[in-house]
Amino acid sequence: MKQLSLFAVLALLAFSAHAQQVTGVVKGGNGKTIYLYDDRDNNPDDSVKIQNDQFTFKVKHGKEPSVYALILEGIPYPMLFVTGEAPIHFTTTLDTYPIASSVKGNDNTLAMQEYQKALAPMIKRAQSLNAEAKAINPEDEPSKNAFRKKAESFNEDLIKTGKDFVQGHPRSLASIWLMMNELRGRMDISEFQLLYNTLDKSIQQSMYGQGVTAYLASVKANSLNILADDFSQQDTKGQQIKLSSFRGKYVLVDFWASWCGPCRQENPNVVKAYNRYKDKNFTVLGVSLDDNRDRWLRAVDQDGLVWTQVSDLQGWGNEVALQYGVQSIPTNFLVDPSGKIIARNLRGPELEQKLQELLK
Repeated sequence: MKQLSLFAVLALLAFSAHAQQVTGVVKGGNGKTIYLYDDRDNNPDDSVKIQNDQFTFKVKHGKEPSVYALILEGIPYPMLFVTGEAPIHFTTTLDTYPIASSVKGNDNTLAMQEYQKALAPMIKRAQSLNAEAKAINPEDEPSKNAFRKKAESFNEDLIKTGKDFVQGHPRSLASIWLMMNELRGRMDISEFQLLYNTLDKSIQQSMYGQGVTAYLASVKANSLNILADDFSQQDTKGQQIKLSSFRGKYVLVDFWASWCGPCRQENPNVVKAYNRYKDKNFTVLGVSLDDNRDRWLRAVDQDGLVWTQVSDLQGWGNEVALQYGVQSIPTNFLVDPSGKIIARNLRGPELEQKLQELLK
């Protein structure tokens, strides 16, 4: 291959990248900082203070559309847009952000805003459910059972909302984004595959479509009765722990987090199963999706999670969670002594029933 000098490479990059103007009006947002994020990077590309309720960014982009996020100081949900040739303009308010009253720009960006509007009611429901979960006494079984039914209903409604959007927008990057961020891990994998197949080929062949293809391959690679992918992360003492080091035992690989209400409600069930079967060739390996070490360790102590716990403290970016396609928690995999995954998402009585069957 012909070698290029550094200056030649820079020249090519300058030639292939274009600057797109992204502007907006955030009524009531004066003095607030707004950050520009590329979806592939955890660090902001740029930031500005809103002046006269207005902001402006110049966004460099290549030939393939990319998803970007505008995150407003004090608001946890991003306004999403997709790069392209045409300028983009949002009009919104501090109270309604990231939902815009008007959007000008490319079709992908318009569809992305439609997606955010469609999911807004579900976000409010999720917030309410999380608050309710935190208030439930761990000893209150009737309340826990009632909450589980509400969570199941929420999950069903979210899946329906997502499917309806995807089927109505087969040519939009918003659909693939929704699938990977809202439906992955919630839908049965065969149903997820069928929904993906309804998307236009151009979307399937995009870099985001390639991400779905990789996810599907990963799930198939971790189906029941095949070897679980090995992994290594640091435990609470900073020691590297490998899944393969537990070979010879039944291991429940349990994905959770201190901030996850349903996880904390489920922890007593895992503790009960662990105490009953820990002397019968069974253990638990907790994988935390926390991003704060102190909160993680405090929850481990409060919930009595005495088994091995690991985390890279990257939140939803946890490498093991990504490796296993974990999109919602609590999630778990039961691995047999030979290293094969033999069950998934065993909760409450289901976990004890399965262990009793295996460890008579």
